[in-house]
Amino acid sequence: MSFSDLDYQPIFLTLQLATVTVVVLLIIGIPIAWWLAHTRVRYRPFIEAVIALPLVLPPTVLGFYLLIMLGPNGWLGKTAMTVTGSPLSFSFTGLVIASTLYSMPFVVQPLHSAFEAVGKDPLEAAWTLGASKWNAFWTVASPLALRGYITAVVLGFSHTLGEFGVVLMVGGSIPGKTKVLSIEIYDRVETLDYSNAHALSAGLLIFSFLVLFLVYYINRRLPVRIS
Repeated sequence: MSFSDLDYQPIFLTLQLATVTVVVLLIIGIPIAWWLAHTRVRYRPFIEAVIALPLVLPPTVLGFYLLIMLGPNGWLGKTAMTVTGSPLSFSFTGLVIASTLYSMPFVVQPLHSAFEAVGKDPLEAAWTLGASKWNAFWTVASPLALRGYITAVVLGFSHTLGEFGVVLMVGGSIPGKTKVLSIEIYDRVETLDYSNAHALSAGLLIFSFLVLFLVYYINRRLPVRIS
Protein backbone atom coordinates (compact mmCIF):
# COMPACT_ATOMS: atom_id res chain seq x y z
CA MET A 1 0.00 0.00 0.00
CA SER A 2 1.51 3.31 -1.07
CA PHE A 3 0.88 6.60 0.70
CA SER A 4 3.12 8.68 -1.53
CA ASP A 5 0.31 10.69 -3.09
CA LEU A 6 -2.07 10.63 -0.13
CA ASP A 7 -3.55 14.07 0.50
CA TYR A 8 -3.93 14.80 4.21
CA GLN A 9 -5.70 18.12 3.73
CA PRO A 10 -9.21 16.56 3.54
CA ILE A 11 -8.51 14.84 6.87
CA PHE A 12 -7.61 18.10 8.59
CA LEU A 13 -10.56 19.87 6.97
CA THR A 14 -12.93 17.12 8.10
CA LEU A 15 -11.65 17.29 11.69
CA GLN A 16 -12.02 21.07 11.62
CA LEU A 17 -15.56 20.79 10.26
CA ALA A 18 -16.56 18.19 12.86
CA THR A 19 -15.11 20.24 15.71
CA VAL A 20 -16.78 23.49 14.69
CA THR A 21 -20.07 21.70 14.01
CA VAL A 22 -20.12 20.07 17.45
CA VAL A 23 -19.43 23.41 19.16
CA VAL A 24 -22.26 25.06 17.22
CA LEU A 25 -24.57 22.14 17.93
CA LEU A 26 -23.89 22.32 21.67
CA ILE A 27 -24.59 26.05 21.72
CA ILE A 28 -27.87 25.52 19.85
CA GLY A 29 -28.77 22.03 21.03
CA ILE A 30 -28.46 22.43 24.81
CA PRO A 31 -31.20 25.10 25.08
CA ILE A 32 -33.43 23.19 22.64
CA ALA A 33 -32.99 19.90 24.51
CA TRP A 34 -33.61 21.57 27.86
CA TRP A 35 -36.76 23.23 26.55
CA LEU A 36 -38.04 19.96 25.07
CA ALA A 37 -37.41 18.15 28.36
CA HIS A 38 -39.43 20.65 30.40
CA THR A 39 -42.04 22.18 28.14
CA ARG A 40 -45.59 20.88 27.91
CA VAL A 41 -46.74 22.90 24.90
CA ARG A 42 -49.02 21.06 22.50
CA TYR A 43 -46.80 21.63 19.46
CA ARG A 44 -43.76 19.93 21.03
CA PRO A 45 -44.19 16.78 18.85
CA PHE A 46 -43.95 19.02 15.77
CA ILE A 47 -40.62 20.48 16.97
CA GLU A 48 -39.33 17.00 17.80
CA ALA A 49 -40.31 15.75 14.34
CA VAL A 50 -38.52 18.65 12.63
CA ILE A 51 -35.34 18.01 14.64
CA ALA A 52 -35.46 14.26 13.90
CA LEU A 53 -36.17 14.74 10.18
CA PRO A 54 -32.53 14.22 9.06
CA LEU A 55 -32.72 10.70 10.51
CA VAL A 56 -35.17 9.60 7.80
CA LEU A 57 -34.71 12.21 5.07
CA PRO A 58 -32.32 11.26 2.24
CA PRO A 59 -29.17 13.40 2.51
CA THR A 60 -29.48 14.48 -1.12
CA VAL A 61 -32.96 15.90 -0.46
CA LEU A 62 -31.75 17.93 2.51
CA GLY A 63 -28.64 18.93 0.60
CA PHE A 64 -30.69 20.08 -2.39
CA TYR A 65 -32.88 22.41 -0.38
CA LEU A 66 -29.90 23.68 1.58
CA LEU A 67 -28.11 24.38 -1.69
CA ILE A 68 -31.07 26.47 -2.84
CA MET A 69 -31.29 28.27 0.50
CA LEU A 70 -27.55 28.97 0.73
CA GLY A 71 -27.03 29.76 -2.97
CA PRO A 72 -26.79 33.29 -4.40
CA ASN A 73 -30.54 33.35 -5.09
CA GLY A 74 -31.57 31.79 -1.78
CA TRP A 75 -32.84 33.94 1.05
CA LEU A 76 -29.86 33.13 3.29
CA GLY A 77 -27.31 33.08 0.50
CA LYS A 78 -28.54 36.37 -0.90
CA THR A 79 -28.19 37.97 2.53
CA ALA A 80 -24.64 36.64 2.78
CA MET A 81 -23.91 38.01 -0.70
CA THR A 82 -25.06 41.45 0.41
CA VAL A 83 -22.97 41.39 3.59
CA THR A 84 -19.83 39.51 2.52
CA GLY A 85 -19.94 39.56 -1.27
CA SER A 86 -19.99 35.76 -1.59
CA PRO A 87 -22.73 33.12 -1.19
CA LEU A 88 -22.71 30.47 1.50
CA SER A 89 -22.86 27.59 -0.96
CA PHE A 90 -19.53 25.94 -1.83
CA SER A 91 -17.88 27.44 1.25
CA PHE A 92 -16.71 26.14 4.61
CA THR A 93 -19.36 28.23 6.36
CA GLY A 94 -22.00 26.58 4.20
CA LEU A 95 -20.64 23.16 5.20
CA VAL A 96 -20.93 24.11 8.87
CA ILE A 97 -24.56 25.18 8.42
CA ALA A 98 -25.40 22.00 6.51
CA SER A 99 -23.58 19.75 8.98
CA THR A 100 -25.26 21.46 11.92
CA LEU A 101 -28.73 20.80 10.52
CA TYR A 102 -27.88 17.27 9.40
CA SER A 103 -26.34 16.23 12.73
CA MET A 104 -28.86 18.06 14.93
CA PRO A 105 -30.80 14.97 16.12
CA PHE A 106 -27.60 13.18 17.11
CA VAL A 107 -26.89 15.93 19.66
CA VAL A 108 -30.35 17.09 20.72
CA GLN A 109 -31.90 13.66 21.33
CA PRO A 110 -29.24 12.33 23.77
CA LEU A 111 -29.31 15.63 25.67
CA HIS A 112 -33.11 15.62 25.70
CA SER A 113 -33.21 12.10 27.17
CA ALA A 114 -30.52 12.97 29.73
CA PHE A 115 -32.32 16.12 30.91
CA GLU A 116 -35.59 14.20 31.22
CA ALA A 117 -33.85 11.53 33.31
CA VAL A 118 -32.50 14.16 35.71
CA GLY A 119 -36.04 15.25 36.56
CA LYS A 120 -37.09 18.33 38.51
CA ASP A 121 -36.39 17.16 42.07
CA PRO A 122 -32.65 18.01 42.10
CA LEU A 123 -33.36 21.42 40.54
CA GLU A 124 -36.09 22.23 43.03
CA ALA A 125 -33.77 21.26 45.88
CA ALA A 126 -31.09 23.58 44.51
CA TRP A 127 -33.59 26.41 44.13
CA THR A 128 -34.71 25.89 47.72
CA LEU A 129 -31.10 26.33 48.83
CA GLY A 130 -30.93 29.66 47.02
CA ALA A 131 -29.33 28.67 43.72
CA SER A 132 -30.41 30.56 40.61
CA LYS A 133 -31.88 28.66 37.69
CA TRP A 134 -28.68 29.25 35.69
CA ASN A 135 -26.47 28.05 38.54
CA ALA A 136 -28.68 25.02 39.20
CA PHE A 137 -28.50 24.05 35.54
CA TRP A 138 -24.70 24.08 35.37
CA THR A 139 -23.90 22.76 38.85
CA VAL A 140 -26.73 20.25 39.32
CA ALA A 141 -28.48 19.27 36.08
CA SER A 142 -25.44 19.22 33.78
CA PRO A 143 -23.25 16.97 35.98
CA LEU A 144 -26.17 14.56 36.39
CA ALA A 145 -26.67 14.59 32.60
CA LEU A 146 -22.98 13.97 31.86
CA ARG A 147 -23.74 10.75 29.99
CA GLY A 148 -25.98 12.68 27.63
CA TYR A 149 -23.29 15.30 27.01
CA ILE A 150 -20.65 12.69 26.22
CA THR A 151 -22.97 10.76 23.91
CA ALA A 152 -24.08 13.95 22.14
CA VAL A 153 -20.52 15.15 21.52
CA VAL A 154 -19.27 11.78 20.28
CA LEU A 155 -22.26 11.06 18.04
CA GLY A 156 -22.31 14.60 16.64
CA PHE A 157 -18.59 14.52 15.91
CA SER A 158 -18.60 11.01 14.43
CA HIS A 159 -21.67 11.64 12.31
CA THR A 160 -20.12 14.79 10.85
CA LEU A 161 -16.96 12.85 9.98
CA GLY A 162 -18.95 10.44 7.83
CA GLU A 163 -21.18 12.92 6.00
CA PHE A 164 -21.23 12.60 2.24
CA GLY A 165 -24.46 13.47 0.43
CA VAL A 166 -25.20 16.73 2.23
CA VAL A 167 -21.65 18.09 2.09
CA LEU A 168 -21.27 17.10 -1.55
CA MET A 169 -24.49 18.92 -2.51
CA VAL A 170 -23.72 22.06 -0.51
CA GLY A 171 -19.92 22.25 -0.75
CA GLY A 172 -18.95 20.32 -3.84
CA SER A 173 -15.38 19.07 -4.01
CA ILE A 174 -13.11 22.11 -3.81
CA PRO A 175 -9.62 21.08 -2.59
CA GLY A 176 -8.61 22.83 0.61
CA LYS A 177 -12.01 24.47 0.98
CA THR A 178 -14.88 21.97 0.92
CA LYS A 179 -13.31 18.63 -0.03
CA VAL A 180 -13.78 16.57 3.13
CA LEU A 181 -12.64 13.03 3.83
CA SER A 182 -15.74 11.21 2.57
CA ILE A 183 -15.54 13.03 -0.76
CA GLU A 184 -11.81 12.35 -0.99
CA ILE A 185 -12.50 8.62 -0.55
CA TYR A 186 -15.17 8.76 -3.26
CA ASP A 187 -12.81 10.56 -5.65
CA ARG A 188 -10.08 7.97 -4.99
CA VAL A 189 -12.48 5.16 -5.84
CA GLU A 190 -13.62 6.99 -8.98
CA THR A 191 -10.01 7.17 -10.17
CA LEU A 192 -9.44 3.49 -9.22
CA ASP A 193 -6.92 4.51 -6.55
CA TYR A 194 -8.05 1.70 -4.26
CA SER A 195 -4.85 1.69 -2.22
CA ASN A 196 -5.30 5.19 -0.82
CA ALA A 197 -9.09 4.80 -0.72
CA HIS A 198 -8.57 1.78 1.50
CA ALA A 199 -6.07 3.62 3.71
CA LEU A 200 -8.48 6.53 4.26
CA SER A 201 -11.50 4.26 4.74
CA ALA A 202 -9.69 1.99 7.18
CA GLY A 203 -8.47 4.96 9.17
CA LEU A 204 -11.99 6.38 9.41
CA LEU A 205 -13.39 2.96 10.34
CA ILE A 206 -10.86 2.45 13.13
CA PHE A 207 -11.32 5.98 14.46
CA SER A 208 -15.11 5.66 14.45
CA PHE A 209 -14.96 2.35 16.30
CA LEU A 210 -12.56 3.71 18.91
CA VAL A 211 -14.65 6.80 19.71
CA LEU A 212 -17.83 4.69 19.98
CA PHE A 213 -16.05 2.17 22.18
CA LEU A 214 -14.79 5.02 24.35
CA VAL A 215 -18.24 6.53 24.85
CA TYR A 216 -19.77 3.16 25.78
CA TYR A 217 -16.90 2.44 28.15
CA ILE A 218 -17.15 5.83 29.86
CA ASN A 219 -20.94 5.66 30.10
CA ARG A 220 -20.76 2.25 31.78
CA ARG A 221 -18.40 3.63 34.41
CA LEU A 222 -20.47 6.73 35.16
CA PRO A 223 -23.02 6.49 37.95
CA VAL A 224 -26.65 6.16 36.86
CA ARG A 225 -29.06 8.80 38.06
CA ILE A 226 -32.39 7.34 39.17
CA SER A 227 -35.17 9.92 39.65
